[in-house]
Amino acid sequence: MSSRMPVDAPKVELRTYVYIDSLQPQLASYMATASQGFLPKPGDSCLWLEVSPGMAIHRLTDIALKASPVHLGGQVVERAFGSMAIHSRDQASVLESAHVVLRWLDTTEAARQPCRVPWHEIIRGINADHSVLINRQNRKGSMVLAGQSIFILETEPAGNIIYAANEAEKAASITLVEAHAVGAFGRLTLAGREADIETAAAAALRAVDRLNAQTP
Repeated sequence: MSSRMPVDAPKVELRTYVYIDSLQPQLASYMATASQGFLPKPGDSCLWLEVSPGMAIHRLTDIALKASPVHLGGQVVERAFGSMAIHSRDQASVLESAHVVLRWLDTTEAARQPCRVPWHEIIRGINADHSVLINRQNRKGSMVLAGQSIFILETEPAGNIIYAANEAEKAASITLVEAHAVGAFGRLTLAGREADIETAAAAALRAVDRLNAQTP
């Protein structure tokens, strides 16, 4: 296998490149509810990669899995975008696969698309009717309780929402309701006490700033 993308191959755009050193318990469990492959566990190291066009993700998945003993947690192939999540208890294995993929693409982490935040908001003391509807729409995460505050965040590209969710969970005692990370936009919903939600929201937005600080 060549260590670089063939010169005559279609151009592949690196949309999302997110490395997480240690998956937090709620995020790992949430990812497992949608996992099509090997289930991630709390404390695993994880790489979330998203590229365009979507079909290119098959080749990158093959390269990542052959580069080191990592597990494939999931793969989504759409026409416009393709994404994959690999994970392992061993951080070095995930980083090795990540570096091999970047070498094959002849690019760097800094070349990923900047993360845009189309929307973010804290809603305080949510109404019971509203909380019930959110819970019916989001079956993979935990439930919002009436009277709790919620933080909602939208990112583009979608995969960046995983990093924001992980950093928010590290920062405060919150409930992870939704961390949708595929498609055109990523969406995060957190619930909890008002003070905890404010702390988690600040951590999520700082996470986005850190990603952009590494991107020209």
